[in-house]
Amino acid sequence: MMNHDHKHHQGKSQRQQAKDQKNQVTERLEEKTLHAHHKAMPHGEGTPPPHEEHIGHAEHGEHEGHHDHHRMMIEDFKKRFWVSLALSVPVIIISPMIQDILGYSLNIPYNMMISFVLSSIIYFYGGWPFLTGLAEEVKKKTPGMMTLIGVAITVAYVYSTAVAFGLRGMDFFWELATLIVVMLLGHWIEMRSVLGASKALELLVSMMPAEAALIKDGQTIKVKVEELKADDLILIKPGEKVPADGEVVQGDSYLNESMLTGESKPVQKKPGDKVIGGSINGNGSLQVRVQSTGKDSYLNKVITLVQDAQKTKSETQRLADKAAKWLTSIALTAGTLTLVAWLIAGAEFGFALERMVTVMVISCPHALGLAIPLVVAISTAVSANNGLLIRNRTAFENSRNITTIIFDKTGTLTQGSHEVARVVSFSSAYPEKELLRLAAGVEQNSEHYISQGVLRKVEAEGIAIPASSDFHYLPGKGLEGTVEGKDVKVVGPNYIKEYNIQVPENDAEEGVETVVYIMIDQQVAGFITLKDRIRPESEEAIRILKENGIKNLLLTGDNERVAKSVSDKLGMDGYLANVLPHEKQEKVKELQAKGEFVAMTGDGVNDAPALAQAEVGIAVGSGTDVAAETADIILVNSNPQDISSLILFGKATYRKMIQNLIWATAYNVIALPLAAGVLYKQGIMVSPAVGAALMSLSTVIVAINAQLLRKQIK
Repeated sequence: MMNHDHKHHQGKSQRQQAKDQKNQVTERLEEKTLHAHHKAMPHGEGTPPPHEEHIGHAEHGEHEGHHDHHRMMIEDFKKRFWVSLALSVPVIIISPMIQDILGYSLNIPYNMMISFVLSSIIYFYGGWPFLTGLAEEVKKKTPGMMTLIGVAITVAYVYSTAVAFGLRGMDFFWELATLIVVMLLGHWIEMRSVLGASKALELLVSMMPAEAALIKDGQTIKVKVEELKADDLILIKPGEKVPADGEVVQGDSYLNESMLTGESKPVQKKPGDKVIGGSINGNGSLQVRVQSTGKDSYLNKVITLVQDAQKTKSETQRLADKAAKWLTSIALTAGTLTLVAWLIAGAEFGFALERMVTVMVISCPHALGLAIPLVVAISTAVSANNGLLIRNRTAFENSRNITTIIFDKTGTLTQGSHEVARVVSFSSAYPEKELLRLAAGVEQNSEHYISQGVLRKVEAEGIAIPASSDFHYLPGKGLEGTVEGKDVKVVGPNYIKEYNIQVPENDAEEGVETVVYIMIDQQVAGFITLKDRIRPESEEAIRILKENGIKNLLLTGDNERVAKSVSDKLGMDGYLANVLPHEKQEKVKELQAKGEFVAMTGDGVNDAPALAQAEVGIAVGSGTDVAAETADIILVNSNPQDISSLILFGKATYRKMIQNLIWATAYNVIALPLAAGVLYKQGIMVSPAVGAALMSLSTVIVAINAQLLRKQIK
């Protein structure tokens, strides 16, 4: 049984610290922007490599600069889009092709020269990201979307410029302008919709304090944590973070290690006990002998596990890039063959060139630039409204493949805070509510997790808390005070044993429930049990997963009794108790080796390596900043039922992406042969105007189809 250890409020409370950390989570998540997308962008490539050991203050500044760089890229695409759009309007209006299609006539002097000048600005300014992207892809011999767009706009621009200066044919200036505008819009939408790459390693390190109180020659001096060495003696005051792994040599306190070990209860630390760097000290001062610092510390070992998992995590190539790669080959091949075939057939060079350009421009459908980004924008927005924050798009789409889900217990399937389970009275003079009322009179003086659990229960019951006086903290045993003239003690089992007080037997679940006794005027009047309660939604979540044929396992740092209790009550497929961080990651690897597609759900630092290792990492929003940053998807409302929604959302999103890619490219099967002139002798040939109309129709269909996703995932 855990002792009932209390303290006066000293400095900032742990609840306020937790609240501050939660606010930091929100702020950090709001700052996220796309990293992986930039692999094809001209300004830089992808995410920085994982850190080799740990992130110092200088590197932290570099990462902030990296985020500023990506925010600048989004602003750059936004600016290029609006400038290109504004310049495209007059190009479209004065285009002879548009005038023929819409049936109006504008006789503007030098209209071809005006179109040439405006289109030149659009081509070089608006098209610059795609031109530099084309150069990068050609250099790396990995043709994709940038190559396809770059080739199409270059062919259209060069041919149209030749027409403007005397070549017989019809210009493609308006198609060039609209193609660049739509592609800029698509990339801008995508960059805003997809959240950035993980900052898990940086956030893990941020859990460590910057300074430590070193005890030297009887004096306490502030030093940087990096300066600490093994065998140094440090002082850790109430409410402070532990700066390094070590052993307690003096003092008695309770430490909050939940963010590191997953243990739901604050853990008592006394001389001889180990402490972990990054945990939060509770009620008392501790003197600790440093044992491990830097890369040898527990926290840095967790960092290494996360780093290794991230390095080995494969990236799924985008479907749009695959389609673009094929279309690039088709466009170049079909365009060249069309030109050669017509020249061999004896056609004029101008006619043959027009056929080639028409084929190559049609091969780059506007809709392909929006097919994926539109679905991403809608799915991420609607998912967020339904309690899912998507950080990794690929993992979200792949959630449809999940075969096994591993759950952490504390804060995921359970509420993560100790709540009053039962109030039992031994005396008719003190019914349950009266026991709670008198206990609360004393508990209101403490910030201990048991005190806060009792006070929450009293508040929920609408019980008025009486005033108290003569409050005393009983180190390691409980607390006492005078309430309405009565001597009231709220104590743990250690106090009962020490004074050999006889109490009726209780039926509390050993190892699952925490028991505190209420003594009034030296008599035991009853007891209160507290436990980390299972979330009401957990049972339904497990049921839905089973109905969908998905296996579920419980992995927890808690003891065997707690794990079995939760697993049995929820009807889970199995559990593993007393699990260390590396064991969670190893379990994920074992399942993956058996061919399972694994999702990991958790909320603590100890879950971070497993979250990174799993194909889909899911963090509960009430958990730590680190877990949220390591995960691919965050359950904003901390509701396990959202996991079933996640799977349904993933399936619907993937279907829409496939459908949109088909709509964006399928018309080429018909349009390309006709544009090349396969049925020319039968009097059937796709003109540039008809090709443009087909592209526009395809774009409209893709946009409407993406909007239908809203109805499917609500």
